[in-house]
Amino acid sequence: MSETHEVTCLLAEWAKGNAQALEQLTPLVYRRLRQLAASYLRKERQGHTLQPTALVHEAYLRLVDQTSPNWQNRSHFYGVASRLMRQILVDHARQKRAHKRAGTKVRVSLDQVLSSQKERSAELIALDISLSALEKIDARKCKAVELRYFGGLSLEETARALDVSLITVRRDLKMAEAWLQREMQGG
Repeated sequence: MSETHEVTCLLAEWAKGNAQALEQLTPLVYRRLRQLAASYLRKERQGHTLQPTALVHEAYLRLVDQTSPNWQNRSHFYGVASRLMRQILVDHARQKRAHKRAGTKVRVSLDQVLSSQKERSAELIALDISLSALEKIDARKCKAVELRYFGGLSLEETARALDVSLITVRRDLKMAEAWLQREMQGG
């Protein structure tokens, strides 16, 4: 049985209330979650106080704490985990900013947010605000961005997770990126 199929089966068992499935699932998903966390934090500023292990553990605790998870598949699980990590990073950034100065709306491009190594907390907050606005307008496009950029899923995995065609994912991402860039630049 492939790891992808095994993870999907264990997620289904966990959703049915099988605690042993969660125990078997943990070592299978931990490495991938740690890679996602490390990837996020590599993009953060130097000296970031949150470490990948702490980010994974916080996200994992939130995942496990769900009363009745309804995991569709492995991609869905990693998508939810990615969103939780994003929320944790945004919360962390907001706490840091609250200590430094009052929160102000910062205008930055999507490219700056995704590639910059410096002072990402303000940019991450601006991106989070823009993604929340996009979600109200078009939830699928928002989810595509989260899965692709925050979840690290390939285009094909994103298409499967959203149950749409590869062409639709490409189109959604292109439109979402343009919308987010305009939104973040104050347009």
